[in-house]
Amino acid sequence: MHVNGLAGRMLPAPRNGGFRMEGYWIWCGSVVQGEDGRFHMFASRWPKSLPMHPGWLSSSEIVRAVSDTPEGPYTFQEVVLPARGAGYWDGRSTHNPHIVKHNGVYLLYYMGSTHPLTEPVPGDGFGLGDPRCIVARSNKRVGLAVADSVFGPWKRSDAPLLPVRPGRFDSYLTSNPAPCVREDGSVLLLYKARRYEGNDYGPMTIGAAAAEHWSGAYNVMSEEPVFPPGRFHIEDPFIWRTEEGYALIAKDMDGTLGGEKHGGIQAVSRDGIRWELSDDPKAYSRSVRWDDGTVQTMGSLERPFLLFRNGKPTHLFAATADGPGGFRHAKHTWNMVIPLKQTEGD
Repeated sequence: MHVNGLAGRMLPAPRNGGFRMEGYWIWCGSVVQGEDGRFHMFASRWPKSLPMHPGWLSSSEIVRAVSDTPEGPYTFQEVVLPARGAGYWDGRSTHNPHIVKHNGVYLLYYMGSTHPLTEPVPGDGFGLGDPRCIVARSNKRVGLAVADSVFGPWKRSDAPLLPVRPGRFDSYLTSNPAPCVREDGSVLLLYKARRYEGNDYGPMTIGAAAAEHWSGAYNVMSEEPVFPPGRFHIEDPFIWRTEEGYALIAKDMDGTLGGEKHGGIQAVSRDGIRWELSDDPKAYSRSVRWDDGTVQTMGSLERPFLLFRNGKPTHLFAATADGPGGFRHAKHTWNMVIPLKQTEGD
């Protein structure tokens, strides 16, 4: 794929496509074609009785929805990774799913968290300053669940793939896994990290880890973040292999890279550690063209995920929200899909 061409390949988005659920905040859509030939979306949900942010920290769960086509609409099927108790590292919240199929095995990368406090209930003032939120945020870790079928059962690990490392850039948390699983089963894994600064956390950074096989140990590749916040302030990378190395799309946190705050940017790398912006750095905009002819600037358009079929990217999925922007202004969230125009260069 010519990564520089992504922004110009967005086709109209189906209004009735994607995945939404009445009574729930929906986020983090990741799609795979199952052994049944249908398309299965793994997504995060948490009840709308809690605030959208930070309700996910305490109460998110990963679910599966299904559609006959990549565009959807997707229909809820089951909770895949439910709460399983405060004693587990991922016992109270599962979030950030990223599904990969490798040699018939389904690999579900995700963020998990736990806390030993009471469950938030509507009206109890749960927010960023709540002890439950503070503890849950500090317990965010990257993990992996594995199944031989898209229908499960899923084997969850008793320990995270990426624990925090005292004194390093990821001493506070690890989250937002972005795996690239190669044909031989080895993995490049980008992840979001924060460092402890005193008793609080520092700015968001992106680290890189590698594993010789997806089932093995994951080792951090660089003692410096691969996207330090001063130069590359991004979130939610999605990475894939190219003939030259790797490419990614990600959320532009400040708008200084692609020209639009919270729009999408594109970058390339030969080794997965040293990254450069593409010649045409803008990957997508929060302004969406729908299939009814209207154009709408979404309050959020993030957690990008590309569906590849026969080695070619065919659809961009993104978590989206209405409102003017900012999680506190959202009344509805869902996972939307944007078909991509196919080119001869793919």
